[in-house]
Amino acid sequence: MVQAFDGVLVVAFGGPQGPADIRPFLANVLRGRRVSPERIEEVAHHYEPFGGISPLTERTLRQADGLHRRFADRGLDLPVYVGMRNWHPYLEDTLARMSADGVRHAVGFIAAAHRSFSGCLQYRENVAAARQTLAGRGLADVDVVYVGDWHTSAGFIDANALHVCEALGRLPEELRAGARLVFTAHSIPTAMAERYPYEPQLLESAAAVAAACRRPDYDVVYQSRSGRPEDPWLGPDVRDHLRDCARRGVRSVVLCPVGFLCDHVEVLYDLDVEAAGVCREIGLAMVRAAAVNDDPRFIDAMAEAVMRTMDRYGSGRPLPLVARS
Repeated sequence: MVQAFDGVLVVAFGGPQGPADIRPFLANVLRGRRVSPERIEEVAHHYEPFGGISPLTERTLRQADGLHRRFADRGLDLPVYVGMRNWHPYLEDTLARMSADGVRHAVGFIAAAHRSFSGCLQYRENVAAARQTLAGRGLADVDVVYVGDWHTSAGFIDANALHVCEALGRLPEELRAGARLVFTAHSIPTAMAERYPYEPQLLESAAAVAAACRRPDYDVVYQSRSGRPEDPWLGPDVRDHLRDCARRGVRSVVLCPVGFLCDHVEVLYDLDVEAAGVCREIGLAMVRAAAVNDDPRFIDAMAEAVMRTMDRYGSGRPLPLVARS
């Protein structure tokens, strides 16, 4: 059978790779937004405990490498590329490389499990802009067809559940049975949440992981809020929720960053630094489950999502939408 696709593009956020990258990286992230210099400096300091390096790039490349090996195991010669929105390797450069390598029809995998504008559509717009740049440079186009929703896929759920169980094992035995399972995800403006399935998809993921862990009682909270204080965003904030847990007599919690695909700085700082600091302050025992990272189960989920797309369009790719006059 002739393959309808000749490459895979993994699209991710990007992250600085050293102290000198932090502020240029943040300038890319914040382009077009009015953010005070004080707030930019505050966020810049979040990267300093980690040497100015976000693990996101390395972990995403490891996910892509695992995905390529899954295809090789199935006898498929399907190269996997990584393109970032905000830092190297930039999407424009990656698509140019794909074009030079002869890739013409790629499956796109956006590194976000739950759909919103900032976690899905914006990346598609970035890819479309990069493709326009290819055309302006006289390079052959790379058509991209995206995978469907996979937020409840077995591999994604199983990887998160296993990591929750591993985290529970790090609690003292007397605190495990009563530990509260708390899922976290990046907060988004409520106006955005009303237009996209981000919140219901997140709740579905959390319910599936909790069921796999046999933990019927759990909470879903949010972290990493940004934007103007007067604008409503999804809540509650994880730090406020932890304080509420302590007031209700909860003695221990397990945080599961189900809304993230790797342990990058937003997870490391917002949970391992800020949330952990709150827990020390209020005397609440806390452990954090690892994100899915390059867990083999999650790599299986990635491969299955790509293969479903290839099977769906095995005899031809979807036609572009054409506006009617």
